[in-house]
Amino acid sequence: MKKACKYCGGVHDRNYVCDRKPYTVCKKYYQKRNSREDKFRSSYDWQQKRKYILKRDRYLCQACLNNLCGTVRQLTSEGLSVHHIIPLKNNFELKLSDENLITLCSMHHELAEKGKIPAEQLLDIVPPTS
Repeated sequence: MKKACKYCGGVHDRNYVCDRKPYTVCKKYYQKRNSREDKFRSSYDWQQKRKYILKRDRYLCQACLNNLCGTVRQLTSEGLSVHHIIPLKNNFELKLSDENLITLCSMHHELAEKGKIPAEQLLDIVPPTS
């Protein structure tokens, strides 16, 4: 017996699972999120390095501090995350390198991820390790 599919508008067998069904999309998303990079982000080593970088950067967005594009206020300490300047997927060996990590607010992190803030510019403002 066939029935109309509410996800794609087509007609399928009753037991057919449509590719557009949200569960299927979630399953694909989960598989994608289970990558080597995502496993690393939940590791103890990353959690410790993340804390160290936040402390090194004095819990301030370094892009705001250096007045990079889109800066609203210079001392931003909310919505912070540690950003891999050279992405993990491009060079996994730099995953814990202090020179490749920088603290950014959510706005600058998004701009950096989209490539609107060049990696070279971020590499120039990474604070020295003490």
